[in-house]
Amino acid sequence: MSRTKSARAATGLLAAAAVLALAAAGCGSDDNGSSGDSGSSSGSGKGAKIAFLLPENKTARYEANDKPEFIKHVKELCANCEVIYENAQQDPAKQQQQAEAALTNGAKVLVLDAVDVKAAAGIVARAKQSNVPVVSYGRLVSNADLDYYVSIDPFKVGQQQAQVLLDALDKQGKSNANVVMINGSPTDSNSAPYKKGAHSILDGKVKILKEYDTADWSPDKAQQEMEQAITAVGKDKIDGVYVANDGMAGGAIAAMKSAGIDPATHPVTGQDAEVTGVQRILEGTQLMTVYQPIPKIAAASAELAVPLAQGKQPPDIAKEKTNNGKEDVPSVLLPTVAITKGNVKDTVVKDGFVKPAELCRGQYAKACADAGIA
Repeated sequence: MSRTKSARAATGLLAAAAVLALAAAGCGSDDNGSSGDSGSSSGSGKGAKIAFLLPENKTARYEANDKPEFIKHVKELCANCEVIYENAQQDPAKQQQQAEAALTNGAKVLVLDAVDVKAAAGIVARAKQSNVPVVSYGRLVSNADLDYYVSIDPFKVGQQQAQVLLDALDKQGKSNANVVMINGSPTDSNSAPYKKGAHSILDGKVKILKEYDTADWSPDKAQQEMEQAITAVGKDKIDGVYVANDGMAGGAIAAMKSAGIDPATHPVTGQDAEVTGVQRILEGTQLMTVYQPIPKIAAASAELAVPLAQGKQPPDIAKEKTNNGKEDVPSVLLPTVAITKGNVKDTVVKDGFVKPAELCRGQYAKACADAGIA
């Protein structure tokens, strides 16, 4: 890959710089990625720019968690590094423009969470023309020469969601239940394996009444889809709802309430551990969510991106391979946790991912107290 050539070239430059100035150290020369003291940094580390390109802001996690976590970890590793941050607001063309602008602005690595994983191959190709490595963040860009991929295993996430749903339905005595499925955006590489994982658990055990793929992960569209399902099959026919993330779960639950369906007795899944999703779990209107370890995803991405931006070889943390249609991409795949009312306190709250002060406001104070969350 191009990072090897870049690393060799950078190694030569660093060696020459060392001859001229033995004092060059700190962020740009510390092999473990530490920022060192601000008074000494090598030429490759000083002012290194890292582009962090996120896909949308309808899903709360991107602005609330991914952005601050990634920037924090970059600064911990390299105080002199600059993060060029952009959010494409679900527009592939806009993300292409943002990537172009970042490259023009001197970005030495792109950390890319693609709006459209197929269209984003053009972004990767453009970066490679400039010998700029690309870390695929969260979503795997298809048929592209990627350097690394950092994410979770989406197939396992789908299985986690479906298993908790199936267990809840079985507990209600509904062994042959009727389920509506509201899946994620077709332009997201994770949506298909989420769906496949869920089907691997549900197929043959429940009846899928209606199934939708939801463009843009839109809560509004999910609400419309749930309304359509209720109209088509009747509110008395639906036992549970598989929903791929928390934002869309909110839309589905709103449609259910409007139709007189109690989500407390008709379990609904989610993902992302958004504050609103966790609040619904505590009050009993959403069954579960999936906690993606976003701080760890951001940290691993920063650990790869900082040395890449400095023209150095990253640490050997990408122990797995994921095929994107073009190649087996070195990957960091982090485990996820199914969150229900019983483990909110010991998972997302304990980790600091969801803050009690935010979670327990207003009408949710009693639900928090009941769950032992102060």
